[in-house]
Parts: sequence; structure tokens; C-alpha cells
Amino acid sequence: MVQATTPQVDPGKPQPRSLWRYLWAWALGAVVALWMLLAGLAYSTGYHEAEEISDGLLVSAAQLLLSLPLDTPLSEPDASKPLAAPHSALPKALTQHPPNAYAPEFHVLVWQDERLVWDSHGVHAQWPTRLALGHQTLGLTMQGVPQDWRVYVGESTGGGSVRRVAVFMDPARREALAADISEHILLPALVFLPLVALMLASAIRRGLLPLQRLSGKIAALDVDSGQTLVPQQPYRELGVTVQSINALVLRLQAQIGRERRFAADVAHELRTPLTALVLQARLARHGAGSEQAQALQAVEQGALRAGRILSQLLDLARAQSMTGDFSEPVDLCALALRVVSEHAALAHELGQDIALEAPEQALALPVQATLLELALRNLVDNALRHNPAGTYVEVRVARDAEGQVTLSVSDDGGDFSATHSADPDTGLGIGLTLVERIAQSQGAQWVRDAGAAPFGKRFALVWPATGHLSGKA
Repeated sequence: MVQATTPQVDPGKPQPRSLWRYLWAWALGAVVALWMLLAGLAYSTGYHEAEEISDGLLVSAAQLLLSLPLDTPLSEPDASKPLAAPHSALPKALTQHPPNAYAPEFHVLVWQDERLVWDSHGVHAQWPTRLALGHQTLGLTMQGVPQDWRVYVGESTGGGSVRRVAVFMDPARREALAADISEHILLPALVFLPLVALMLASAIRRGLLPLQRLSGKIAALDVDSGQTLVPQQPYRELGVTVQSINALVLRLQAQIGRERRFAADVAHELRTPLTALVLQARLARHGAGSEQAQALQAVEQGALRAGRILSQLLDLARAQSMTGDFSEPVDLCALALRVVSEHAALAHELGQDIALEAPEQALALPVQATLLELALRNLVDNALRHNPAGTYVEVRVARDAEGQVTLSVSDDGGDFSATHSADPDTGLGIGLTLVERIAQSQGAQWVRDAGAAPFGKRFALVWPATGHLSGKA
């Protein structure tokens, strides 16, 4: 089984950028750009609305002045000062109040039968001789500052008398009104902009959670067994990615299968000539002199050693090609007893002792019996063949107080350091590699240590405590 590993971070290399930060920056940039566009539109809208409101206020003020009775007495104009009406004639609210964008100060001129009777701010000297009725723009100079003023001119008749009024206001009030409207539109958006940024960050993080979960599933894939992802995904974009990954896994699995078959074929083809070489060396050694016999014996031993290596290579290829099926629990005690019984004759032939230490009751695990037996056979065979005569080999099956299950092979034929640096030509390294691969595929930890006295080395498969164990130690 392929184990998921965490990549090591090299502090000397530039670290990759965060995807969620990248998406958040672009989303926030889009929000800010939209906010600036909204600001321009808000000011344009506010200015337009201010014009409409201002024109409406001018019309209202003019209608108020025109609604006064035409026989209302008004003061005569005085050229030395601005014309003023009696308190009963015109409302003071039109021309006297604190400045306010929504209640601006009006400038008023009133004509009664073509005679100027009211000039609130003394601008009649700049006034044209005749203005058309309605809204219009007029250039006037106030306090030495020339400006364009929005003016409304209205007229009413009755009783043979004609009254004409002109109402206008300071243009700065219109600008203030437009700014006030724009501010009321933009201020809430500006206040909520940090909250929008936080919500965007949270939404993008949550949106990337399916991708993170998919990454975890990809890391846990067992490519050796051809395991693939579930094609049905909650999101269409992830489904396309999963299809590509599954296609890649299938291609890798096909390539791995071809390589394994090639290795198995090579090992199988080499076994036949090596076997023939051993037989011919034995036949030639019986009719040769002492020196030739020693040379032929060395050839025979080398051929036997090469044959064992090829057998282990073939077993390794077979083990890697097997798929996982953990539906049926396997009794480790019975499996160990079978392996020890089959190797008892080899131990007697080599002058060694082999024993089994296991509980009486079954101790079962959901593993592959074929692979586990292959691993145990290799460990026992290595312990018997690569130790001197008189070595004591023990196969042990046990479960500790924490629930961990151990299947180990220990011997007193030498210390662990000597075995750890053994000559790879002996085939010991290939056999241990095979066992390590099987341990990984069966969910066990591969342990190599000195073991407990009187043993000098121990090779063990250790399964963590789970709820799938059965039997009692």
C-alpha cells in the first residue's frame, strides 16, 4: 500500500503561493473595482438628483411667491440698497435661514407690472432686460466671483396686473447636495468593505474544502493495486479531474504490471539454466581431482545462491502483483504452526533448532494469507540458511497489553549489526525487501532489532491495535 507522505519544505527555495489567497486577492480586487465604479455612478446619480431637487425647490419657491395676492402692497424699489418687502409680504424662510444642502438660501427678484419691487441680494443691476419663463442658466457675479446660476422665472396674472418672479440659489449648495447624496450611497458600502473581504476569504476557504478532501483521497490511493477514485463527484469540475487521475492510475498500473511480468519472466527463464549448471557441476565434481572438486563445489554453491535470489525475486514479483482482499480473517497461530512444521526437516538437516511460541487460542487478523505466509517463509528460511549450525530459531505470535499483534522470527545466530550489513549477494537483502513490501501491503509495521535475550536479532511484523482482531492471547 502506498503511504501518504508530507513533502519536506526547503527553506532555501521560494514557497508556492496559496491558492485561496490568490483567489481572495482577485475577488477582493474585483469588489474594489466595482466599488470604485459604484462611487462614480453614485456621484453622477447624486449630481443628477441634486439638479432635479434644486430645480424643484426653485419652482416651489417661485410658486409660493406667485401665490401671494396680486394686491399685496410691496415696497418701492430703492436703488441705494437691496429691495426688501415688508415682513407680511414674503416669507423670511425663503431668504433667511442657516445654510443647508436640503434647505438652501434663495435669491429672489420680483417684478410687479414690469416694475422691480423685490431684490433680496441686490443683483438687479446684473439682470438681463427680459428672461424667458422656466429654468435657465445665467452668469452672475456674487462677491466678486463669477458663477453660473440656475434660475427659474415664473409669472402670474390677475385683476389686470402681472407679477414676474425669478428665484435662484448658490451653485455651491447644489454641489453640497450632490456630495451629500453620494455620501449616503457610498458610506454603507465603504463601511461594509472589510466585512465583505472577510466573508470572501471565508467563502473561498469553504469553497476549496472539496478540493482538499479530494487531495487527501488522491494521497491515499494504492497505485500498486490499481485503486482508483470514485467517478461520481459532487461537482462537475472535480469529476473531470478525477477522470484524468483515474486514467493516469490505470496507465501506471498497466506499466507496473508489464514490469512485474518482465521481472518474473526473467527470473523464471534464469532458473532453468542455473538448475542445469548445478547438476552438471555435481556430476563433474565426482570424477575430478581435489582442486577441481573445490572449484566445482564453489560453482555449485554460487549457482544455488543465484537460484535462491531468483526465487526471491520471483516471489517479490508475485507478491506485488496480488491485489488486496481482507474480507476473511487469518489465524496467525495456525499459519505460523504450518510454516514451522514445514521447515522442521530443513532445520534438522542444517543442525539447528526451530520452535513456535504462540497462544493456544486463535489470534486472527484481516490479512492476505498467501502474502503473509510468503513473508514468514522468507524470514524462517533466512534464519535457517544464513546462520551457523546450533542456532536456535523462534517464531512468535503474541498480542501485548495495548492490543498490538506481533509476528516475529528471532534467532541467536549473531548480532543485529552483522546481519544489518550482510553481503547483498547472499540474497538476504532481497528476502527482507520482499517481507517489507508485504508488511506495508498488510498494514503492518516492519521492525528489525536485536530482540530480547538470548536472541541476537529479531525481524517482526507489528499490527496496531484495532477493533478487527479476534481471539485472546
